[in-house]
Amino acid sequence: MRIIPAIDIIDGKCVRLSKGDYNTKIIYNENPLEVAKSFEAHGIEYLHLVDLDGAKSSQIVNYKILEQIATQTKLKIDFGGGLKSDSDLKIAFESGANQITGGSIAVKNRELFEKWIAKYGSDKIILGADANNEKVAVSGWLEDSNEDLIPFIQDYQSKGIQYVICTDIAKDGMLEGPSFDLYAKILAEAKGIKLIASGGISTFDELPRLAELGCEGTIIGKAIYEGRISLKQLENYILEKC
Repeated sequence: MRIIPAIDIIDGKCVRLSKGDYNTKIIYNENPLEVAKSFEAHGIEYLHLVDLDGAKSSQIVNYKILEQIATQTKLKIDFGGGLKSDSDLKIAFESGANQITGGSIAVKNRELFEKWIAKYGSDKIILGADANNEKVAVSGWLEDSNEDLIPFIQDYQSKGIQYVICTDIAKDGMLEGPSFDLYAKILAEAKGIKLIASGGISTFDELPRLAELGCEGTIIGKAIYEGRISLKQLENYILEKC
């Protein structure tokens, strides 16, 4: 299982929210590049970078941070937040993203998102299926759609999607543990999907459980920043799996 730390960006700074609520913002570091370099120094290869300003606006905003991290580390970055047009996608890939995550766009403009899958391939495009009571949430989680989570994932599977990041919003940033039952359900019903678990990771012991379930990766945010899981623990976990 891949270990994928998260960096969320507001105003160019590394922050975390609780349940996606922008009013709960905590700034953990003024310099996201510094954070990314510390991940890389501990043997981490992957990064989940989210443009929270972009998620709320009509376009990509923090692409300069993406470019900085991509040019000054070897991290393989998946980038999300505010990707709403072909030009946004072009900027993200030209700024150094290895993959992009599309959430709101996959609900609000299926035709465009399906075009991206066909053009860039399913190894480059990740479906962001973030859920509130098993309904897909959009616009930086500021609104719910009427889309049921698992049929939504299955539908995009039929269009070629391989990778899905699923965050249970009720768990995100709460340090109360991830949604094991939800992930088990997704893996049972959307067979063959490469599921990346996100939200609620609070202790190191949860990682082997997610791996046993069959998750392809897990995104860890607040647990790292709050010192619940150390980078040394993650480094040892990665070395053991090599």
